[in-house]
Amino acid sequence: MGNPTIYDVSRLSGVSTATVSRAFSEPERVKESTRRRVYAAASALHYQPSAIARAMARQRTDKLAFIICKKGATILDEFYAGICEGVLRCANSMEYQLLVSTAEDWQRSPQSKQIEGAILAGDAHPDLIVELQRQNVKVVLANHIAPGFDLPCIVADERDGVRQALEHLVLRGHHKIDMLAGRFSSYITSERYNAFIAAMKGLGLSIEESNVTMCDRDIESATRAALELLNRPGRPSAVFAFNDVLAAGVMKAARRLGLSLPDDLAVVGFDDSTICALLEPALTSVHVDCRRMGELCMERMTALLSGAEDVPRLTVVPVELHVRHST
Repeated sequence: MGNPTIYDVSRLSGVSTATVSRAFSEPERVKESTRRRVYAAASALHYQPSAIARAMARQRTDKLAFIICKKGATILDEFYAGICEGVLRCANSMEYQLLVSTAEDWQRSPQSKQIEGAILAGDAHPDLIVELQRQNVKVVLANHIAPGFDLPCIVADERDGVRQALEHLVLRGHHKIDMLAGRFSSYITSERYNAFIAAMKGLGLSIEESNVTMCDRDIESATRAALELLNRPGRPSAVFAFNDVLAAGVMKAARRLGLSLPDDLAVVGFDDSTICALLEPALTSVHVDCRRMGELCMERMTALLSGAEDVPRLTVVPVELHVRHST
């Protein structure tokens, strides 16, 4: 016997092929008793509705994309992999197919991916957003706000995270605090830099241009920059680093200079990545609930796809400082 068809299910359940199709593609439009008959017949025949045929009938593909917009990123990037996990769990439960890519790989392949929605994680380039909108693809942003675009954005509470970090350092007796700032996306760099300035002022601490040192995002650059700032006259007693990789660079530099952590220097990171527990001493860091960010991205995406008009444009996810032995 060949593979069962929609006509076989129609005959066995005693309803039209159109009703069978609706029972799978738009079940809310079919009475519960009728749906049960259709599903029972389909189960008895081991019938699986064709995804292609269903998509054609509904003029939908049930395909979404998660695109990491970070220079030099891979799909294994820990921070964005955490967001992607939240997206993927929701997508699977809703029977969406999720394509995962970096922006560089996505744009190298010009053919249409036939997606309905795209979650752009990170520093999404305006050209990519415009191109997706031109294709009538719904767009949600994660960890980024794109000026000039009216899009749902899911971000972490950067400012509160920096505030928590500095308040913790002050409670530990630190009043000379420097920041090691990385060259991240314009949004993240601006948020964390401005939050540091505001928190320092709010705590009554003096702030000068020399309190902020810039470096690239890798640990080697962070180590070199940290060696420079720790060798200055009147070195800080604590350093807040833009993320955990930069914080690891600070700790590496401190050891080279013979400084004891946290007695001579306290260090705080941001993101609470897996390296925090691997460092010695373990790194105090601001925890970002990446999985929750991903779940919220999917909530906003499904709302857009359903045609909802009141989808929130900005959603800020709370963060929490996880204190360990580096402070």
